[in-house]
Amino acid sequence: MLPKTLTFLSSIGLALPALAMAATELDTNGDGLLTLDEVQVVLPDTTAESFTAMDANSDGALDVEEVGMAQDAGLLPKG
Repeated sequence: MLPKTLTFLSSIGLALPALAMAATELDTNGDGLLTLDEVQVVLPDTTAESFTAMDANSDGALDVEEVGMAQDAGLLPKG
């Protein structure tokens, strides 16, 4: 699981400078996914509604693919 988590955090770090600033602290539960609470640490204006729009598979968390799709849709800033 550690390589997957590190890969995810590296991807976030390259893709979102705002998230990169707190990448080591973002995934507080260490599952390799970002929850709304974790995203709001560095992007406090993220609402439940906008997070739901980014959460393509409706699992309550963002994976690397969902972050990329959210960037392409303009819901998250691009790096």
